[in-house]
Amino acid sequence: MKLSKWLFISVLLFSLVLTGAGCGNSSQVTLNVYNWGDYIDESVITDFEKETGIKVNYETFTTNEDMYIKIKSGGSSYDVAIPSDYMIERMIKEDMLCKIDMNNIPNINYIDPNFRNLDYDPDESYSVPYMWGTVGILYNKTMVEEPVNSWNILWDPKYQKQILMLNSQRDSIGVALKKLGYSINTRDIKELEAAKEALIEQKPLVLAYVEDDVKDKMIAGEAALAVVWSGDAVYMKWENPDLEYVVPDEGSNLWFDAMVIPKTSTHQKEAEMFINFMCRPDIALRNTEYIGYSTPHMEAKKNLSAEILNDATAYPPQEVIDKCEIFKDLGSYLKEYDRIWTEVKAQ
Repeated sequence: MKLSKWLFISVLLFSLVLTGAGCGNSSQVTLNVYNWGDYIDESVITDFEKETGIKVNYETFTTNEDMYIKIKSGGSSYDVAIPSDYMIERMIKEDMLCKIDMNNIPNINYIDPNFRNLDYDPDESYSVPYMWGTVGILYNKTMVEEPVNSWNILWDPKYQKQILMLNSQRDSIGVALKKLGYSINTRDIKELEAAKEALIEQKPLVLAYVEDDVKDKMIAGEAALAVVWSGDAVYMKWENPDLEYVVPDEGSNLWFDAMVIPKTSTHQKEAEMFINFMCRPDIALRNTEYIGYSTPHMEAKKNLSAEILNDATAYPPQEVIDKCEIFKDLGSYLKEYDRIWTEVKAQ
């Protein structure tokens, strides 16, 4: 009798454990999200966890190349990542991304059609737009008196050790290429070599090659000029009214970041839930207001202040967009850009 009683209790407890595991399946899932630094209102993550019971493990990267290497190595099982256009194109070609079931992303209908089916994902099978913008020059108006309308100012000896360049291969090489009148996607070795020589010539003038630390440095007035992404420029202008942003006359990079599901994902359904949540109008609005970047979300954009909407840094006129290029995947030719960047940094 005693043995039977304990057997009954054991079976009952085991059944309760199984029942609890089955009912709370979503709460047992941990979603691994990989994003740029300072690129989300992190209270949004907390709200997603509360609403769904899904835990989010949130990590950040500083360049597309860092993100690519980490995912390609297979050392981590990321469920959602937010790369840029040319890197998405590359990851699709290398079969690194899952196709997204867009039936599970109904909020994608809020995305402006102008930002959908772009060349890096023409069938809109692998990505959902997140933010967009330009690359340009942020300058301190109290330290720079002449008009800032050309990349050439970043080679002016007057600003020695007052210039910040991006520690980003495609962006910094792209600046040099545009200064010389070339495409940021060139496959002409002579043009690339000319860009290399220009960057080496500029190097004594450069205070530092920066990442997210550019924000603190420019806000504090530690440099006169910096190459920055437009969304970071919006934030820095909020913090320091002496700062202004311009896309030089030679043109620049027009970029798009989008949410994807790497093939390392073990929770595709939950990843799609997260992406759809990020496209919800109130969430999209909170993110764009928090980070200052330009949103492709039509409903969120409607609710932005007139001050932001009228700021050409965040929402440039068409004539500025028309002189910009989108980065393309370079395929095997990327090795030449790798070589050029290595040789520049080695000087």
